[in-house]
Amino acid sequence: MGAQEQGSEAVAGRWLTIPRTLVFVLHGDAVLMMKRAPHRRVFPNRYNGLGGHIERDEDPAAGALREVYEESGLRVQSLRLRSIHNIDAGEQTGIILFVYTAASEGRAVRNDGTEGDLEWIPRERLADLDLVEDLPQLLPRILSMDAAAPPLSVHVSYDEADSIVLRFHDED
Repeated sequence: MGAQEQGSEAVAGRWLTIPRTLVFVLHGDAVLMMKRAPHRRVFPNRYNGLGGHIERDEDPAAGALREVYEESGLRVQSLRLRSIHNIDAGEQTGIILFVYTAASEGRAVRNDGTEGDLEWIPRERLADLDLVEDLPQLLPRILSMDAAAPPLSVHVSYDEADSIVLRFHDED
């Protein structure tokens, strides 16, 4: 099959998505979290993992590794896909989010503060943070996953009150 046979030009009436990654880097009992800078458009002052957009020439795993390195200086191991999210925020395009965990051999990070401040947070303290809105539901599930567990499949939308709704495929 050649490039022309992929059908990528057939966009009329189709749901289009922006590909992104999110990585939770683990070391011992701690998770590397970023408190997003107050000037950031997306999730200002809230805690999230590391990640961002997938570039045209990379697969999701390569994008995840690049984002972790760019944001922290870490070269991580044991990258595991934990969930895939189809996010519908009510716009013409959505987001496909590939969520990973990875392991770090140490806790020394490069923290330039451009996107936010990095902190190693003990797992038992995660619930005490001002997390991005889906993480209280998502983090306990992915952090307790067995190494060989298949990734979760999640649809994300918002209700009439603009509250997030996560629908996990295994709960349908």
